[in-house]
Amino acid sequence: MAVVQNYVVRVWLPDLPGALGQVASRIGAMGGDVVGIDILERDSGLAVDELVVSVPDGGTIDLLVAEIMQVDGVAVQDVRPVATDRPGAGTVALIVAAHLVEADRCDRLELLCHELIDLVDGEWAMAIGVDHRHAIVSVGSAPDPVWVGAFLAGSSHLGEAEQAAGAPGDLAWSRLARHDISIAIGRSGRPFLARERQQVSLLGRIADALVA
Repeated sequence: MAVVQNYVVRVWLPDLPGALGQVASRIGAMGGDVVGIDILERDSGLAVDELVVSVPDGGTIDLLVAEIMQVDGVAVQDVRPVATDRPGAGTVALIVAAHLVEADRCDRLELLCHELIDLVDGEWAMAIGVDHRHAIVSVGSAPDPVWVGAFLAGSSHLGEAEQAAGAPGDLAWSRLARHDISIAIGRSGRPFLARERQQVSLLGRIADALVA
């Protein structure tokens, strides 16, 4: 049986008919296969897509990137390995929602923090209460909750689109309005884009109806 490795490749490409097909063609030229596509953002004539690419034994990341870069106007932002049996991002988000429903009420807030880290490859997640100074839950190498809380408190009057436009690239968050709790998640290296921010926001809304 042939050995394959799956990679998630984040690419910037022109938001034009045929651009994604050209990228897939170049991946096929080196023996790779596009097995998943997730559109993260579309704006100002550009699209940011994450492709799950299955690369056969002997294929390399350098060769994969070199083939993709043959397409005019395309840039590769990030490549990272992923388990071959990992579901697509949309399915993972549904799994997170299912886990929240199935969990004990008192465990759901901490569970959400852990699950969000897995969903968006985050490095830390934090739940902050009404005082915006103390973490109710903190997972991973989180920064000072006072700083996170101050930022979230200062942004609470903004709508979702305005928050995304003014947010640091390494931070995404959701507000659990019924409980006056905010969930923040961070990572370095890859900025959060529209689809990821939307998933974090929607899962926070689901959790808001479920947590104790």
